[in-house]
Amino acid sequence: MANASHPFEDLIDHLSRHGPLTPGEAARVVADVLAYFAEDAVDFVRRRHRELQRQGLTNEEIFPRVGAELELRRVAAPEFTTRQLRRIVYG
Repeated sequence: MANASHPFEDLIDHLSRHGPLTPGEAARVVADVLAYFAEDAVDFVRRRHRELQRQGLTNEEIFPRVGAELELRRVAAPEFTTRQLRRIVYG
């Protein structure tokens, strides 16, 4: 059983009972997912821009894609214009 002091004890218990994860591994997965979704919109835009640039995409391809991805974030980010996205990345 997962640590009773963890706020997502029920999720950790579920993951460890229904899959190959130990409670400790399940707790780390939950922590990683929560950290991923805790990333604020500005940090997300900068990170995704770098990742997509490394894949060879151009800004004309990147900014609409990042804008669409923002809409799918767990906590809805404000809607950014392409200009605002550029300013986040380039200052």
